[in-house]
Amino acid sequence: MILPHQNRFPWNLDWNLLRTFMVVAEQRGISKAAAHLGLKQPTVSAALKRLEQAFGQTLVIRKPNEFSITRAGQVLYAECAGIFGTVSQLPAIMEEGNAELRGHISIAITSSVISEHFDEFLNRFSNDHPNVTYSFSVYESDEVEKMVTLNRSSFGICLLPRIPKKLNTMVLYNEYFGLYCGARHRLFGVKDIDPQDLEGEPFVAFQTEAEGGPLEAVSMLRARLNLARNWRGVSSSLNEIRRMIMANVGIGALPLHVAKQDVAAGHIRQLPPYEDLPLVSIYLLSNPARRHSEAETIFLAEIEAELSAVGVSDRTYGK
Repeated sequence: MILPHQNRFPWNLDWNLLRTFMVVAEQRGISKAAAHLGLKQPTVSAALKRLEQAFGQTLVIRKPNEFSITRAGQVLYAECAGIFGTVSQLPAIMEEGNAELRGHISIAITSSVISEHFDEFLNRFSNDHPNVTYSFSVYESDEVEKMVTLNRSSFGICLLPRIPKKLNTMVLYNEYFGLYCGARHRLFGVKDIDPQDLEGEPFVAFQTEAEGGPLEAVSMLRARLNLARNWRGVSSSLNEIRRMIMANVGIGALPLHVAKQDVAAGHIRQLPPYEDLPLVSIYLLSNPARRHSEAETIFLAEIEAELSAVGVSDRTYGK
């Protein structure tokens, strides 16, 4: 039985307060949220106070030099994110009454995803459905998973340290990683390089190479070669890892098929070993709990059929 005050709650609540709270939680502060929303700080503080009064619970701990979300605030944020994700789908859903397929597909993607199979599929799909629009937003892999889980993106493409329980996953492609040095490195012009020549070498690393991360196999390769104990440079961006390799900040790992063009141009050189290299999977993520628009449903069905028809070995680069 719904109590009278519970029945009135959604009608009495100012839904703008939920949006404001979500931004406060994501920006990790009142002043940052105010700047993001284009509002004054007291306005955001007052909105947060009204929301806390409406629920009768403290949502945010805000003291000098301290900001944290309470357990109640974390629960509310998860619900707000779900509401936001549902509302963001409405324009695409409303397009479904048209004769031609229309709608928008948003993809959260990690940096420097290079797959000729995916590009060919995207080309065919966009030619077949010219009224569908697309947006690609670049995030770190854990943020990609979060965006799909919270219904903030139609699909995700990223590395995974483990398969998420609440999402559907398919291997989009596999890629082998090798070690590279830039043209300024002392070994760049050496004809024959022995793996022992790499002992103690400074290196640059992806943030996801940490233990338990999706690129842990790369750190295991470095340990096997006895490179320096600690990284000299770190980044979540492949392009910035590439920059540090070329600048001789340190040697680093790159996907073989991505590095191929720079090797041909003489910017970098692959270092040993050349066999038994780390193999990493790039996944396509979808949320079974999401109410997919017609465009999203057809996109997902067609790319799943495409991946099923092409063996994983044929979608493995750098063999």
